[in-house]
Amino acid sequence: MYTFTDLETEYKEHKIFDVLSELWEFYDYLFDSVAPFANAGTAFPQNIDCFVFSSIKRTLESIKMVLSNGCVNDGYSLLRKYYDVTIINVYTQLFLEEHSTIEHFMVDSIDNWVKGTEKLPPFRTMSRYIRESERLKPITELLFKDRLYQEIRNRCNDYTHYNSYRSLILNNKEAYCPNRVKVLDIIFDDLVDIFVQHFACIFYLHDKYMMNTEYVDLVSMCFSPEEDSLYWVPPFIQDAFDRWIKPRRPDIAEEMKSKTCMNLECPFHNAARNMSS
Repeated sequence: MYTFTDLETEYKEHKIFDVLSELWEFYDYLFDSVAPFANAGTAFPQNIDCFVFSSIKRTLESIKMVLSNGCVNDGYSLLRKYYDVTIINVYTQLFLEEHSTIEHFMVDSIDNWVKGTEKLPPFRTMSRYIRESERLKPITELLFKDRLYQEIRNRCNDYTHYNSYRSLILNNKEAYCPNRVKVLDIIFDDLVDIFVQHFACIFYLHDKYMMNTEYVDLVSMCFSPEEDSLYWVPPFIQDAFDRWIKPRRPDIAEEMKSKTCMNLECPFHNAARNMSS
């Protein structure tokens, strides 16, 4: 009789498990990094992105847990949840930026969502709003130049709604399914592409989120930071940019570098990395 242990070594040593841990750490660092920045447009006293990033972190942890148990279908369902929350994050921040003014500081629809008294628009409406925004147009034109993200969304939906018998089998680790590892390869690519989309949009909107908090710490302690260090990015952002954005989407990497004052070729971090290697 077939058992899951027949594929245990190849499956459980798959690269997706390390990447899920890396992305978990990224959002963990990001939670702390954005905490000092207040949101315009809501009455919530803290940065609402912090808790979005914390939620994402837990979703990634859940994906790793269910995939480790051989439940590939559940992993894809949670991947759709990750996709959803990244779109929610970009939509709410974009909507706040475009609708909060000095005269009308509060953005009721987002503030009510935070309070739990109003729902956000459907996924398609939020996604269309992002795509049609002039603010993000240079990035979205690159992201959506083909059907990649539509195909990722379709796959997430197929597995979530059991649109094929195969997807049901992939949730049963006692069932023989020779392509189980191949599906992990696809999940890996989809996971990274969703991360690339989120990274590109949120940092294109808020390049201040890339500020190295060490600069602020030095100033607060009356030390004189190095020249231009205000524009250095923290190591976790530089690492993610170098590891996932530049090699996977060099077009997006160049667009981001051209439109931000932050130094995405951080001299401090590069020097430190070279010394440690």
